[in-house]
Amino acid sequence: MIPIMLPVVWIDHLVDGVWHGLLAILTLYLAIGRKSLVEHAHRVYLPLSKGDITQARQQVAMLVSRDTDQLNTSDISRATCESVLENGSDALFAALFWFVVAGIPGVVLYRIVNTLDAMWGYRSERYLYFGRVAARIDDVMNWIPARLTALSYALAGLHWQTSKNTCRAALQCWWKQGRSWKSPNAGPVMAAGAGALGIRLGGGGIYHGRHVASPVLGIGRTASTADIQHACTLIQRATLIWLAALLIITWVLS
Repeated sequence: MIPIMLPVVWIDHLVDGVWHGLLAILTLYLAIGRKSLVEHAHRVYLPLSKGDITQARQQVAMLVSRDTDQLNTSDISRATCESVLENGSDALFAALFWFVVAGIPGVVLYRIVNTLDAMWGYRSERYLYFGRVAARIDDVMNWIPARLTALSYALAGLHWQTSKNTCRAALQCWWKQGRSWKSPNAGPVMAAGAGALGIRLGGGGIYHGRHVASPVLGIGRTASTADIQHACTLIQRATLIWLAALLIITWVLS
């Protein structure tokens, strides 16, 4: 009886493992927004590259909360790059981090907190305290992933500019400029990304008809249309760095 039962038990464990693996992959796929992020950026890039600034303004309005009616080509490029770099951390790398740390419960909890922060964090008098708690929890859960993202942006620094010290520039921007941003996590991420790309981000924008100043992040020239594609490529290279690091960690621990 026992010899007959052993294969059955082994098959049950195998099936359970396969189903758990498929569920984990599906959950991670749904939690990660890399494809959606790149697609939205591409929708801004296409009309902007063709000189259709009206359509580009409409598309960038889907990514940012600032007023877009008066944005010029450089402003649209800057706003899109900021969104790609910041959301690369929130939508992709932080979700991956919490999946590795705590599995399916970790990534699901992170996405819930991140969504609550996006909907109500500091945005409504009615939900002020609820939104404040959601925003603070989101800040805590993003603290480590954001700094790992900033490091990966620096390591993935692209060399479209003449300078060969893009990694060093990204790290310096992260250290010197990241702390001046209103968000403790978005600042290091965008500063490192801007330094890696060799462009300047930040500098303020129009929100609800009023100009709101913000620090300048990065170094070099102002953002151009091509930098939208460069920012997406930076995300892709950083993703490869994360995957390589995870494979190495798994191999060392196994």
